[in-house]
Amino acid sequence: MKTNTYKSKIATALLEKGFMTDKQLDTIEEYQKLGVFSLHTELRLLLYLSVLLFTSGIGILIYQNIDSIGHDVIIVCLFLLIAVSLYFCFKKAKGFHKEEVAFDNTIYDYLVLLIAILSCIFIGYLQFQYTLFGENYGIATLVPTIISFCYAYYFDNKSVLSIAVSGLAACIGLTVTPQKVLDTEFYSNDTLAFSAIGLGLLLILWTMYSSKSKLKIHFNLLYLTFALHLICIATISKISEKEVPLYFLFALLLGGASYYFYKMSKEHNAVSLFVFALLYGYVGLNVLLFKVIDVIDFNGFWELLMYLLPAYFIGSIILFIQSVKKFNQQKNN
Repeated sequence: MKTNTYKSKIATALLEKGFMTDKQLDTIEEYQKLGVFSLHTELRLLLYLSVLLFTSGIGILIYQNIDSIGHDVIIVCLFLLIAVSLYFCFKKAKGFHKEEVAFDNTIYDYLVLLIAILSCIFIGYLQFQYTLFGENYGIATLVPTIISFCYAYYFDNKSVLSIAVSGLAACIGLTVTPQKVLDTEFYSNDTLAFSAIGLGLLLILWTMYSSKSKLKIHFNLLYLTFALHLICIATISKISEKEVPLYFLFALLLGGASYYFYKMSKEHNAVSLFVFALLYGYVGLNVLLFKVIDVIDFNGFWELLMYLLPAYFIGSIILFIQSVKKFNQQKNN
């Protein structure tokens, strides 16, 4: 209902500026009253799920029948499936362009996603079964990552780009999964945390280069999202772990990162960047405050703090909700 009201206001404003006639406005209002909605999003979700289910089904089928099928047959079938799919995608693709391009038919985007997943499976299978790259598993991870980047940029596919960036993180030994975050992987490994921060900064530098060279600028939001999570999670873990004065340095890095991503959220009109920039900054600030309070011995302060905490958190939630609402209003305007 709110969406229809908002669209009616836009149509009225266009009428007042002379961009449409009264008859056109009446037609638009009659159409809105029909309550027609698009199934585009639902169909895209079903296509995405079909790709995941298909690749999962292939994996289960191979696992259950590996002895009767044979490794060579599996590899040949995977190669043929990838080759045939690539043929159709190249045939329908518009070629590489710096700006955003799309297939005439959306189904080919999901076919590219299928190709990327199968390519990763194919190379991983060769490495596992025949040790194609010897004992160097870093190269075995880097090769499908590079291939995924090529697919993503040539076919202009954000889903494949997500696979490529995840592969890039895996190359430095980082597994970007909720389970690894819960297992506090960063806390026990300084090198891994610094690598995550370095990769995040590298992704930011790439977005700057892309913006300057006008190379697939619409990919920048995805790069910034990965960079945001990598840098902020790693710095928060180091703030929690390190002693004075090291955690102050990480706190400054987190503050600078939160401010940068806050600015980027405004520039890209991205609610996701805005929300997570606030959340990570808020979490980091609270961790820092509690560490400072723990170091400085305030007699009786903890008792007072226990009374103030409920009001503090409720106030924080209210301010957070108001900030998001204000951001959405500015975005719509």
